[in-house]
Amino acid sequence: MSRRLVTSIIILILSYQPVFSQIGYSKGIRYNVSAKTITITVPDNKLSIVIDYSSGCRISQLNVKGRNVLSASGVKTGIQTKSGSYFSDKQAGAIKINKNGNHIILSGIHYGDEHVIVDETWGFTINGDKVDWNISREYNNTTELEDSAFPKWNFLGLNTWKGGILDNGGMVWCKYLKNVNDTYGVHTGGVTFWNVNTGDGLKITAKAGSGSAIAAKYSQSDKNEFTCQQIVTNGPLNQRYDLSRFVSQKANVFAPFKINKGRITVHYELSYEDYFAKYSRGNLAGIDAASVRELLNTTGRYGVVDNNIVGGNGWLTNWKCMHEPFFAQIGLAVDDENYTRNFSATLNQERDEAMLPDGRVLSRWHNAAGDEIPGTYNPKTGYYEAMWGYTVDSQTGYVINASEQFDINGDIKWLKSHQASCERALEWLIRRDSNHNGIFEMVNNNIAEKKASDWLDIVWASYENAFVNAQMYEALNLWANCEKILGNPQKAAFYTAIAEKLKTAFNKPVSEGGFWLPAKKQYVYWRDNDGTIHGDNLVTPVNFAAIAFGICDDPVRIAQILDQIEQRTTSEHLFHWPLCFDSFTREEVSPGNWPFPKYENGDIFPTWGYLGIRAYAGYDKKIALKYIRNLLEQYKKDGLSSQRYSRVSQLGLGEDILAGICTTITALYRDIYGIRPKWNRMGLEPHMSDVLNGTRFSYTLRDTVYDISLSTNNYTMRTKGFSVSSNEKFGASKTENRLTYYHHNQDSTQLQVSQKSTHPIALTISSWMPQKISWSVSSPDTYEFAFTQLQPETNYELIINGKVKHLTADKKGQLSFRQTCKSAVTFIIKKAA
Repeated sequence: MSRRLVTSIIILILSYQPVFSQIGYSKGIRYNVSAKTITITVPDNKLSIVIDYSSGCRISQLNVKGRNVLSASGVKTGIQTKSGSYFSDKQAGAIKINKNGNHIILSGIHYGDEHVIVDETWGFTINGDKVDWNISREYNNTTELEDSAFPKWNFLGLNTWKGGILDNGGMVWCKYLKNVNDTYGVHTGGVTFWNVNTGDGLKITAKAGSGSAIAAKYSQSDKNEFTCQQIVTNGPLNQRYDLSRFVSQKANVFAPFKINKGRITVHYELSYEDYFAKYSRGNLAGIDAASVRELLNTTGRYGVVDNNIVGGNGWLTNWKCMHEPFFAQIGLAVDDENYTRNFSATLNQERDEAMLPDGRVLSRWHNAAGDEIPGTYNPKTGYYEAMWGYTVDSQTGYVINASEQFDINGDIKWLKSHQASCERALEWLIRRDSNHNGIFEMVNNNIAEKKASDWLDIVWASYENAFVNAQMYEALNLWANCEKILGNPQKAAFYTAIAEKLKTAFNKPVSEGGFWLPAKKQYVYWRDNDGTIHGDNLVTPVNFAAIAFGICDDPVRIAQILDQIEQRTTSEHLFHWPLCFDSFTREEVSPGNWPFPKYENGDIFPTWGYLGIRAYAGYDKKIALKYIRNLLEQYKKDGLSSQRYSRVSQLGLGEDILAGICTTITALYRDIYGIRPKWNRMGLEPHMSDVLNGTRFSYTLRDTVYDISLSTNNYTMRTKGFSVSSNEKFGASKTENRLTYYHHNQDSTQLQVSQKSTHPIALTISSWMPQKISWSVSSPDTYEFAFTQLQPETNYELIINGKVKHLTADKKGQLSFRQTCKSAVTFIIKKAA
């Protein structure tokens, strides 16, 4: 071999650069210098991205468990000015790459026009099984933009994901972006997309830089892509078209906005999400858990229109009704801290913007005028009175929701901020008892006025309305309990007394001024101011509400009503209860309800299903369970994407989708599984059937995860700090080294178990009767057991593993003792003979 040849080979070896440089590959980053791409792969290989900087900069591939979910457009940033649109993937200049282990920076990303030039830097870091993406954008000028992509994600199509769960508790449902440029915009940036067939999900956590605001819009592009576009601005965005969050066939849902010269930043965290595991509903014996999961993550969340607007009609129609009392209960079942936080904020906004000085709660929010009593629409806030009449159940809806929301958020300061407004809302309705008979009157007086007074807004219920008064009974009792917690026993007693007077009047026969109709064994709907009775056609929400809210507690009447409803529903082979079984008269309803059965005159509205489940749960659990299963079967057929169902065909009807259509399933959690959180504890009040035995699931309340196990007369909740089992309903909480047990989930403390250590406490309540209490502890430790509400100054026998001691309760009925438990110990305390 010649010297010249050897020299040439050496030079060739020294000058050789491989196509794939392995710099940082061990940390999951691979560089293709010739193709000008960078591939970032997280250690578990469930997520990888390919950055293409060959002409500008974009993410060209996003692989979720090996499947690229992006279209050819990829992910890019950009702006839209009055002159045109400009994106990060279109530039002639070179992109600069700075490499540092598992961190890379791409700079020199320039685009814009004569109005403004953008200079961007993208930084990527592998952070465990996540990819952090930081975008820093510098504007060279202060100007106005029509739109901004910060960035824009272009997915393959509407079927790439079923939807996206938003970090305000809501969701985008891809199938409803059915036209090109159908666009839904919200004032939040984080989202978890999911594929219901594979269970693969993509989570995008978003955080705007200090002093900035973030929004996002979801749309179908003219290339049939499903797009998600974040927008980071110096302040909150306004809507472009009235107050619309959803617009049809228009790409820009947000109004033009000002940008300031200078820098603005955003941070994204990208991660693979095992959707089936993350959103698992556990082992729901006898129940289709997958359908429960999907129903609550679609229909249940759909009512979240935006931040501070959590409702029932949802974002497609840009509507929220305040005269619906079940949004806190939906949040209880959805079990998402983001929904909880957003609904608390929603009630704050309604307190501040939807309540008049005299205590009247405006009944609706909408994106534009046209549905209101003339002069009542506020174009700045969107709140107004419905054109169909003063729907007075907005008073009760606000109070019920606020009371139940407090049990979920547990925030006394928040409750205190609603004290004056809830009192005003109740007082507004309390004043509406002109004849002082204990029943509260509507604004409309009789059917001749052709006005509504409640949720059934094209039925002319008037004057003394049983549906609204049943809700008032619930609102009074719930708020009385809140007043106790706030330290106002006099106010609590005041509301309780009014509730009791209402209960007495409500249950009187119609001949004596009440609502009970003995001849038909049902509660009538309303009484006009001339004394005429209306709505004796077995109106289900009226009769269910009377039982569910406890204003009717007569076992004979409960049986007469529920047996009658079940017989008639079964005879017609209906999958769910209709609003009424027989027809209203023509004079009692809007012409759109004719001929029977049609619309609110006889069609099936599952929105009020939770009242039916609650009513039947305490009477016949099998019937309650049947309608829960029926609704889940219907969800599998059509996604419950309807306003109502035809009484005749039982097919979905109506352009509106009602989130409240999920309440039959929210009642599965509240009234069958008995998930009953209180502001200071977790509660279980189940109505279990044998077919549900072995039910197990996790439930998160205020950052504590509770593992729930349920069988007939065998209920257990476990946390990292304790486990409690009982054959009766109960509540429990633990603070540091003290476990508090609430028998029957009542507010009065019954048993406190304090320990020396902070190890988990395992407590089993075997029986709890006035004369005898039996329990056991299986966790070793030294404990102090303290009882309250025993009989004052009474002698008791304490039996510990068969050995008897004698103790005496003090003047307050309190008793305590210490015991070291080295193994499982059984205790019995009973009155001495």
